[in-house]
Amino acid sequence: MNETIEKLLSHHSVRKFTEEKLTTEQIHTLVKSAQAASTSSYIQAYTILGIKDIEKKKRLSELAGNQPYVINNGHFFIFCADLYRHELIGEREAGDVIDSLESTEKFMVAIIDAALAAQNAVVAAESMGLGICYIGGIRNNLEAVSELLELPDRVIPLFGLAVGYPEEHTGVKPRLPLHHIYQEDRYDSEPEKIMSELEEYNKTVSSYYETRTNGKRNDRWTAQMSKMLSSKKRMYMKDFVEKKKFNKQ
Repeated sequence: MNETIEKLLSHHSVRKFTEEKLTTEQIHTLVKSAQAASTSSYIQAYTILGIKDIEKKKRLSELAGNQPYVINNGHFFIFCADLYRHELIGEREAGDVIDSLESTEKFMVAIIDAALAAQNAVVAAESMGLGICYIGGIRNNLEAVSELLELPDRVIPLFGLAVGYPEEHTGVKPRLPLHHIYQEDRYDSEPEKIMSELEEYNKTVSSYYETRTNGKRNDRWTAQMSKMLSSKKRMYMKDFVEKKKFNKQ
């Protein structure tokens, strides 16, 4: 155990921040930390947008489901999968890059690169005493988000990241047991064993919610997941991704 691991294990989302803004130095430190993340084949297939314009933040909040912490934070980032610059590179170097850029593989590379960069920024932010909240809600209407941010083809906004000084904290949500997540040499797909482990986890999650809400909630994780997955959400994504010239091959 060390300070870095303690920070990782104490991670929780922050949804209420003070009014204090991040300094330019802090913002640049977080971006440089993001850039230090691993990147497949050195491709660096992402762009990070910092949103300061209050009207744009208000509009992004609306598009993300009226989440107030999209507006009220120390700084708001949007992480994008980005292969636009690589198309320009192909033009500059007279390379035949289009088939590659439109492949499923490069789509996955861009998403993975952006996610790794974002998590590096999160670890850096929390080490600085800041709190964070990922905002997947910007994918509710990516057409409108892309128009608002003037994104060209081959650039897709993936998620937002609100960063700032926490005004209040919530408890750490219990994750699935290690023995459920970590397996060695082969995937154990035995349904009875998996369901037994999930029932164990349900009890842990129910206890967490009962404590957090003074008995007002006792949700089971499996019930949460079944309800969430039974509701079709953002089903436009495939068409949007292809329209943006990703994942066409």
